[in-house]
Amino acid sequence: MRVHGGTTRGKTNRRAAGRVRAALSAAIAACAVTAALPGAAAAGTGAGEAGAGVERISVGSDGTQADGDSAGASITTDGGRIVFSSTATNLGSGNAGGAQKIYVRDQRARQTRPMSSIAGSLQSPVISGDGQYAAFSGLIQRDTKVFLSRAGIGDTIGINHSGLSSGQPSLSWDARYIAQVGTYGRPPTRQIIEVIDWRANTYETVREFEHTLPARPSISGDGEYVAYDDREEQDVWLWNRTDGTTSDPIEGQGKAASLVQLSKDGRKVVYRSGADTYVYDVSSDMEQVVPNVRGLAIDPTGTYLLYAPSDTSGPAPLTLRDLRNGTEEVVSTQPATAERDAVSAGGRDVVFESAADDVVSGDSNGKVDVFVRRFF
Repeated sequence: MRVHGGTTRGKTNRRAAGRVRAALSAAIAACAVTAALPGAAAAGTGAGEAGAGVERISVGSDGTQADGDSAGASITTDGGRIVFSSTATNLGSGNAGGAQKIYVRDQRARQTRPMSSIAGSLQSPVISGDGQYAAFSGLIQRDTKVFLSRAGIGDTIGINHSGLSSGQPSLSWDARYIAQVGTYGRPPTRQIIEVIDWRANTYETVREFEHTLPARPSISGDGEYVAYDDREEQDVWLWNRTDGTTSDPIEGQGKAASLVQLSKDGRKVVYRSGADTYVYDVSSDMEQVVPNVRGLAIDPTGTYLLYAPSDTSGPAPLTLRDLRNGTEEVVSTQPATAERDAVSAGGRDVVFESAADDVVSGDSNGKVDVFVRRFF
């Protein structure tokens, strides 16, 4: 690992981003319940009782193997709750049709529960750092919308900015702020990245694009920063919600880059460029480069990087690196994939999905399962 140190490339210069804050039209419509969600309570989640090792998460509360494929796992800061999607019919949800549903696994209570009654083409489940809420997107009447659900309770609301399809949510620690992508038109012709404060019933525009190339913002735990990339310009940016400004390209000039994730403490921006992964320190304007790896996620403290080999694009062995000293731990020797928010604070837990039948013993369902690797 080499460190780019002490060289300022103009990233600290900021330009106005055109902060927009307005009342949401047709704002937060009830879906599955008519009352608004209550405010987030104290976290109340704790890490599971199991020790170090690998455990399958996509199981029923009685340990029954899921009879459908599971994917898209996201873990809380303390590792106590994990959210994932599944087509299983036997996870206690009455999902007889085998449609996708969102589930939360409470590691302390050893229970798996459906997030809401919504089923269908669902994707991008993410859980708030405190474990109280989860967000996901789904295709509803030809439009994709983001939904927010109370973990383990099932109260669900639609985060509905009138006139837009929306998806790719990213949550602040308490889920008050949701960064997401909205698209205009059918078929879509352009898109925006926005931050919604669903409790205050307001939104802010981070960036507008005259294209619909893939985008997925990443928000800090306090909701003050949003990292995003522009796939057309191939640049990575950091937006400051406090003063409405946007950084110069994080990667500097003359280099194509794509975003991996902003750490929840807002201090590290992880991006990929070529065959390498970079970890940019916002305060020092310095970066570490981890050569020949495909970065997938970073823990909330910006200390542990989850990656796969750079010459792979799909399922691959996964490794967790301590960025302070370069030491590494094997997460999975079998082909696996992982999402953002896959690592708990301090690198204690990593969630991933794999179709391999020998990640844990007794895996006989022939399905893609979600697992957690606990290191201590």
